[in-house]
Amino acid sequence: MVLAAKIFVVKEENNLPLLASKLKNFKIEQELRAEDKDLTLVSDISDMTMSKDTLEGTFSFDTVMTVNQRGGPLPVTRTFNAPFSFDLFGKNLYLTVYEKKSRANNIANEMSKAIFMSLGQIVEGRIQPETLKRFHEENFEDTKIIFFDDVDLPNISKLSLYGSALGSTTLYNDYLEHGKIWYTVVKSRKYGYVVGVTRNAVVTVFSRTDLPDFKRYVKNEILPLIG
Repeated sequence: MVLAAKIFVVKEENNLPLLASKLKNFKIEQELRAEDKDLTLVSDISDMTMSKDTLEGTFSFDTVMTVNQRGGPLPVTRTFNAPFSFDLFGKNLYLTVYEKKSRANNIANEMSKAIFMSLGQIVEGRIQPETLKRFHEENFEDTKIIFFDDVDLPNISKLSLYGSALGSTTLYNDYLEHGKIWYTVVKSRKYGYVVGVTRNAVVTVFSRTDLPDFKRYVKNEILPLIG
Protein backbone atom coordinates (compact mmCIF):
# COMPACT_ATOMS: atom_id res chain seq x y z
CA MET A 1 0.00 0.00 0.00
CA VAL A 2 1.32 3.43 -0.96
CA LEU A 3 1.75 5.74 2.05
CA ALA A 4 1.90 9.52 1.75
CA ALA A 5 2.74 12.40 4.06
CA LYS A 6 3.22 16.15 3.95
CA ILE A 7 5.45 18.09 6.31
CA PHE A 8 4.74 21.56 7.66
CA VAL A 9 6.66 24.02 9.82
CA VAL A 10 5.06 25.39 13.00
CA LYS A 11 5.99 29.05 13.45
CA GLU A 12 6.91 30.58 16.80
CA GLU A 13 5.91 27.62 18.96
CA ASN A 14 7.80 24.59 20.30
CA ASN A 15 5.96 23.84 23.55
CA LEU A 16 4.51 20.36 23.04
CA PRO A 17 2.51 20.25 26.32
CA LEU A 18 0.86 23.56 25.38
CA LEU A 19 -0.03 22.22 21.93
CA ALA A 20 -1.45 19.06 23.48
CA SER A 21 -3.65 21.08 25.85
CA LYS A 22 -5.01 23.17 22.97
CA LEU A 23 -5.75 20.14 20.81
CA LYS A 24 -7.09 17.86 23.53
CA ASN A 25 -10.73 18.90 23.20
CA PHE A 26 -10.67 19.82 19.52
CA LYS A 27 -13.99 19.08 17.84
CA ILE A 28 -15.91 20.78 15.02
CA GLU A 29 -19.43 19.85 13.92
CA GLN A 30 -20.92 21.10 10.68
CA GLU A 31 -24.57 20.68 9.77
CA LEU A 32 -25.53 20.47 6.12
CA ARG A 33 -28.31 19.26 3.90
CA ALA A 34 -27.70 17.13 0.82
CA GLU A 35 -30.31 15.48 -1.39
CA ASP A 36 -33.01 16.42 1.15
CA LYS A 37 -31.10 14.67 3.92
CA ASP A 38 -29.66 16.33 7.04
CA LEU A 39 -26.08 15.36 7.79
CA THR A 40 -23.60 16.21 10.53
CA LEU A 41 -19.91 16.30 9.62
CA VAL A 42 -17.48 15.95 12.50
CA SER A 43 -13.78 16.73 12.76
CA ASP A 44 -11.91 15.77 15.94
CA ILE A 45 -8.60 14.58 17.36
CA SER A 46 -8.02 11.34 19.25
CA ASP A 47 -5.32 8.94 20.48
CA MET A 48 -2.85 11.68 21.43
CA THR A 49 0.39 10.57 23.03
CA MET A 50 3.46 12.61 23.91
CA SER A 51 7.13 11.88 24.47
CA LYS A 52 10.07 14.21 25.03
CA ASP A 53 10.21 15.49 21.45
CA THR A 54 7.05 14.15 19.74
CA LEU A 55 3.30 14.65 20.01
CA GLU A 56 1.26 12.15 18.00
CA GLY A 57 -2.42 11.60 17.39
CA THR A 58 -5.14 11.02 14.81
CA PHE A 59 -7.13 13.73 13.07
CA SER A 60 -10.52 12.37 11.96
CA PHE A 61 -12.85 14.20 9.59
CA ASP A 62 -16.02 13.46 7.65
CA THR A 63 -16.81 14.13 4.01
CA VAL A 64 -19.97 13.60 2.00
CA MET A 65 -20.16 10.96 -0.69
CA THR A 66 -23.07 10.12 -2.98
CA VAL A 67 -23.91 6.49 -3.67
CA ASN A 68 -26.45 5.27 -6.17
CA GLN A 69 -29.27 3.23 -4.71
CA ARG A 70 -32.59 2.12 -6.09
CA GLY A 71 -34.67 5.25 -6.26
CA GLY A 72 -31.80 7.68 -6.81
CA PRO A 73 -28.64 9.12 -5.25
CA LEU A 74 -28.10 8.81 -1.50
CA PRO A 75 -25.63 11.07 0.36
CA VAL A 76 -23.56 9.31 3.03
CA THR A 77 -20.70 10.40 5.25
CA ARG A 78 -17.23 8.91 5.02
CA THR A 79 -14.69 9.31 7.81
CA PHE A 80 -10.98 9.72 7.10
CA ASN A 81 -8.46 9.05 9.86
CA ALA A 82 -5.16 10.86 9.34
CA PRO A 83 -2.29 10.15 11.73
CA PHE A 84 -0.16 13.19 12.55
CA SER A 85 2.93 14.01 14.56
CA PHE A 86 4.55 17.16 15.86
CA ASP A 87 8.32 16.63 16.03
CA LEU A 88 10.96 18.84 17.61
CA PHE A 89 14.03 18.70 15.38
CA GLY A 90 16.88 21.09 16.06
CA LYS A 91 15.40 24.54 16.65
CA ASN A 92 12.23 23.85 14.68
CA LEU A 93 8.89 22.19 15.29
CA TYR A 94 7.45 20.23 12.39
CA LEU A 95 3.96 18.88 11.78
CA THR A 96 3.74 15.79 9.59
CA VAL A 97 0.29 14.73 8.39
CA TYR A 98 0.14 11.21 7.00
CA GLU A 99 -2.41 11.83 4.28
CA LYS A 100 -2.54 12.92 0.64
CA LYS A 101 -1.50 16.50 -0.10
CA SER A 102 -4.88 18.24 -0.37
CA ARG A 103 -6.30 16.65 2.77
CA ALA A 104 -3.05 17.24 4.65
CA ASN A 105 -3.24 20.93 3.72
CA ASN A 106 -6.78 21.19 5.11
CA ILE A 107 -5.76 19.46 8.34
CA ALA A 108 -2.77 21.78 8.77
CA ASN A 109 -5.07 24.79 8.39
CA GLU A 110 -7.49 23.42 11.00
CA MET A 111 -4.56 22.78 13.35
CA SER A 112 -3.36 26.35 12.85
CA LYS A 113 -6.79 27.74 13.73
CA ALA A 114 -7.13 25.45 16.76
CA ILE A 115 -3.70 26.31 18.18
CA PHE A 116 -3.20 29.93 17.13
CA MET A 117 -6.76 31.09 16.35
CA SER A 118 -5.62 32.05 12.83
CA LEU A 119 -4.24 30.68 9.58
CA GLY A 120 -0.64 31.12 8.54
CA GLN A 121 1.09 29.84 11.67
CA ILE A 122 1.53 26.33 10.25
CA VAL A 123 3.12 26.63 6.81
CA GLU A 124 4.48 24.32 4.13
CA GLY A 125 7.87 22.81 4.69
CA ARG A 126 10.31 23.69 1.93
CA ILE A 127 13.35 21.81 0.67
CA GLN A 128 15.89 24.00 -1.07
CA PRO A 129 16.68 22.97 -4.68
CA GLU A 130 20.34 22.28 -3.89
CA THR A 131 19.33 20.18 -0.88
CA LEU A 132 16.95 18.05 -2.96
CA LYS A 133 19.64 17.71 -5.64
CA ARG A 134 22.11 16.48 -3.02
CA PHE A 135 19.51 14.08 -1.56
CA HIS A 136 18.85 12.69 -5.02
CA GLU A 137 22.54 12.29 -5.87
CA GLU A 138 23.19 10.44 -2.61
CA ASN A 139 20.48 7.93 -3.54
CA PHE A 140 20.43 7.98 -7.33
CA GLU A 141 21.46 4.39 -8.08
CA ASP A 142 17.86 3.42 -8.80
CA THR A 143 16.32 6.80 -9.70
CA LYS A 144 13.13 6.33 -11.71
CA ILE A 145 11.67 9.81 -12.20
CA ILE A 146 12.91 13.41 -12.00
CA PHE A 147 10.84 16.53 -12.64
CA PHE A 148 12.48 19.93 -13.12
CA ASP A 149 10.78 23.31 -12.74
CA ASP A 150 11.91 26.97 -12.96
CA VAL A 151 13.12 26.16 -16.49
CA ASP A 152 14.80 29.01 -18.38
CA LEU A 153 14.12 27.64 -21.87
CA PRO A 154 11.54 29.70 -23.82
CA ASN A 155 8.05 28.15 -23.94
CA ILE A 156 9.06 25.29 -21.62
CA SER A 157 7.90 25.36 -18.01
CA LYS A 158 8.83 21.84 -16.88
CA LEU A 159 11.18 19.03 -17.89
CA SER A 160 11.07 15.38 -16.88
CA LEU A 161 13.19 12.25 -17.05
CA TYR A 162 11.95 8.68 -16.76
CA GLY A 163 14.09 5.56 -16.69
CA SER A 164 16.78 4.00 -14.50
CA ALA A 165 20.06 5.38 -13.12
CA LEU A 166 18.99 8.81 -14.32
CA GLY A 167 21.51 10.67 -12.18
CA SER A 168 24.39 9.41 -14.33
CA THR A 169 22.93 10.44 -17.69
CA THR A 170 24.01 13.33 -19.89
CA LEU A 171 20.44 14.62 -20.07
CA TYR A 172 20.33 14.91 -16.28
CA ASN A 173 23.30 17.27 -16.29
CA ASP A 174 21.91 19.19 -19.26
CA TYR A 175 18.54 19.68 -17.55
CA LEU A 176 20.25 20.87 -14.35
CA GLU A 177 21.72 23.73 -16.34
CA HIS A 178 18.23 24.92 -17.26
CA GLY A 179 16.03 24.06 -14.26
CA LYS A 180 15.79 22.87 -10.66
CA ILE A 181 14.71 19.48 -9.33
CA TRP A 182 11.10 19.70 -8.14
CA TYR A 183 10.30 16.00 -7.65
CA THR A 184 12.40 12.88 -7.62
CA VAL A 185 11.74 9.19 -7.06
CA VAL A 186 14.77 7.45 -5.56
CA LYS A 187 15.71 4.31 -3.65
CA SER A 188 16.98 5.08 -0.17
CA ARG A 189 20.39 3.52 0.42
CA LYS A 190 19.79 3.26 4.17
CA TYR A 191 16.19 2.01 4.22
CA GLY A 192 15.82 0.42 0.80
CA TYR A 193 12.51 2.21 0.22
CA VAL A 194 11.51 3.63 -3.15
CA VAL A 195 10.23 7.11 -2.29
CA GLY A 196 9.07 10.23 -4.07
CA VAL A 197 9.96 13.61 -2.57
CA THR A 198 8.94 17.12 -3.67
CA ARG A 199 10.43 20.47 -2.72
CA ASN A 200 7.24 21.37 -0.80
CA ALA A 201 7.84 18.36 1.47
CA VAL A 202 5.37 15.83 0.11
CA VAL A 203 6.71 12.30 0.66
CA THR A 204 5.32 9.13 -0.90
CA VAL A 205 6.70 5.66 -0.22
CA PHE A 206 6.03 3.09 -2.93
CA SER A 207 7.68 0.15 -1.15
CA ARG A 208 5.89 -2.19 1.19
CA THR A 209 6.14 -0.83 4.73
CA ASP A 210 3.98 0.00 7.73
CA LEU A 211 3.15 3.38 9.25
CA PRO A 212 5.59 3.22 12.22
CA ASP A 213 8.52 2.48 9.89
CA PHE A 214 7.39 5.21 7.49
CA LYS A 215 7.28 7.67 10.38
CA ARG A 216 10.84 6.76 11.34
CA TYR A 217 11.96 7.23 7.75
CA VAL A 218 10.34 10.67 7.50
CA LYS A 219 11.84 11.80 10.79
CA ASN A 220 15.34 10.51 10.09
CA GLU A 221 15.75 11.23 6.37
CA ILE A 222 13.29 13.96 5.36
CA LEU A 223 13.06 16.36 8.31
CA PRO A 224 16.81 17.11 8.09
CA LEU A 225 16.30 18.28 4.50
CA ILE A 226 13.83 21.04 5.39
CA GLY A 227 15.08 24.52 6.06
